[in-house]
Order: sequence, then structure tokens, then C-alpha cells
Amino acid sequence: MEQSGETWAYIGSFTSGGGQGITVAAIDPASGALTPRSTVGGLVNPSWLALDRTSGVLYAAGEAESGEVAAFRARGGELTPLGRPVAVDGSGPTHLSVLGRRLLTANYGSGSVSSLPLDGDGGVAGPAVVLAHQGSGPDPDRQEAPHAHQVLPDPSGRWVLTTDLGTDSVRVCALDPGSGALRVHGEVGLRAGSGPRHLAFHPDGTVVYVLHELEPQVTVCRWEAGAGRLEPLSEVAVDGGGTAADDVRVYPSVPVVSADGRFLWAAVRGANAVVTLDLADGPEKPRVAGSADCGGVWPRDLVAGPSGRRLYVANEWSGDVTWFDVDPLDGRLRRGGSVEVPAAACVVLA
Repeated sequence: MEQSGETWAYIGSFTSGGGQGITVAAIDPASGALTPRSTVGGLVNPSWLALDRTSGVLYAAGEAESGEVAAFRARGGELTPLGRPVAVDGSGPTHLSVLGRRLLTANYGSGSVSSLPLDGDGGVAGPAVVLAHQGSGPDPDRQEAPHAHQVLPDPSGRWVLTTDLGTDSVRVCALDPGSGALRVHGEVGLRAGSGPRHLAFHPDGTVVYVLHELEPQVTVCRWEAGAGRLEPLSEVAVDGGGTAADDVRVYPSVPVVSADGRFLWAAVRGANAVVTLDLADGPEKPRVAGSADCGGVWPRDLVAGPSGRRLYVANEWSGDVTWFDVDPLDGRLRRGGSVEVPAAACVVLA
């Protein structure tokens, strides 16, 4: 979204950790630097944001026991609420995305996925239609029940993939255009105890990278959109390159693929690192090319700039967003700067 030649970043945060809600920051086109301009409150823990670029509406998930979502008209540096927050009928929504005229949320606490209708202006209506996950995993502390962590449409728009940290699986779902309900088409089990958290598609649409939270690894999967089939192929370790102390457990968070399909980056909490994986041997054969300090503590989110020149990291515990210049030859990162954003959790670039 541009206004007076400026582009914008929208940064979600944990209000329970001292965050102010959603921070709106201007992006300097030359340096990539962020300058906060305003904050928008009114929603508890807007920890994940999604921008519908067609309608110009920004959606926020309120990660609380009684989960809610909110919609905002995004015009440059201004966010205007579109109605009041709407309940998702689930607890702890950690991720959301838009598919057609539905808003989808992954509810970590209740282990479910919600589908809510959107009105003509892009505002969220109700009630939610809920798909409850079933199952558990071997980790008694983290996998005692389902914990849906992400819900993401595939590039074809025909399918919705949901990762579940609690059941060590990815579900492939179809969305009923009439009722808005999600129907499970298939479920793919991954390594027991690995805790799949987030996934990312390669730009060619045929490969999916699943990043695990409980084991520092990426599972490379082949994706067949025609059949809605996900096939695990291999695993690659992403532990941060030994940057964490021996007694510190690491928790990967988010994978990001460059727009040109040449690189894959993974944020690793605990190691406080961003791992670069080179895809020069093909999208199904990533290899670790290096690791960089994330610029803060507990990197919860990554986002690549549209030009591919920069990468932004939301460091939750240190309360900042750090930006990096991307080496065009090997995808490695060079720190550019940072800006204070308490309890930063998510970054969306407009």
C-alpha cells in the first residue's frame, strides 16, 4: 500500500507481554529502515496479521483464551477498524489467512481451525464454522492434544493445509464454498515428536517446506495440487549452526522462501539465529549455506521484502524488528538496523 511514495509495515505484538497492539511503520525504500508512525489497540495479543492485497484489508488474530479476529481498512499509514472483533469459537488463534470470502484461523489452544465469512467491505462476520482436530503426540508437555498452528491455502486456491504441532501431522482440507466448512481430504503424518509449526510453498507450487518446533528440522515435501497430495521426501537439520549453548533447547518458528525460489530461510528461537538454505540444487534439495544472528532474542517471525533485497525479523523477547540486506549471490544476511517494538510477534509488508 503506498501513500505519498511511502510503503508500510504492520507489526503485531503480544499485549500480554507489553506490546501496544499493531504498530504501523514507514519503510525507507533506500535503506529498508522502519520508522514507527502509530499504534492501534483494541485487540488482545494481535500476534498474527494477514493482508488481503485485493481488498486492502488487514486481519489480526487475537491470541487469547477466547480467541477473536479483527479487520482494518489499510490505507497507507492508517488502519481503520471494520466493525468490532469477532469470536472464532476457539482458543489461542496463532495464524490466519484469507481464501475467497472466508477468513481462516488456526486455534492452537483448542486444536481446531475456524472459518468465518467476510462481508462486502471485507469485515468479519459470524458465526464461525469449526473443524476440530483429533489426536496427540509423544511429548506429554506439548503434545497432550491437538494444537493447530497454521492454516494456509495452497497456491492453486483449491486446498487448505493446516499444521498441527500436537499431532505431528499436516491436514489437507477442502473448503465448501456454500457453508464455508473445511473438510479433511487427507492427513500426512510426520516424524513423531517433531511438532510441525509452519510451512511454506516454493514459488513453483510443487514443493512444501514444513518447519518443526520441537525438533530443529525442515521436512521437504512434494505437493501435487491436482490430487491434493502431500508426500514427505527428506529432512534437513536447522539448529542454528551451533550458535545455541549446549544446554539450550532450540525452537524453530517460521520458514520463508525467496520470491525467486533460490533461498529458504528459517528462524530458530533459542539459537537466536536465521538459517539460510540454498536451493541451487533444486527446490527438493535444500542445503544449509550459513547462519546469522537474528539481531535480538527469540525470532518469532520472518518476512522477505518484495524485491528480495531484505529480510525482516520480529524478535519477541528483545522487543524489536531487525532488518537485513540479502546477499544476491548466496542469500546470506547482513544486519541493516532495528527498531524497538515491544513483544513483536509478526510483520506484514504492504
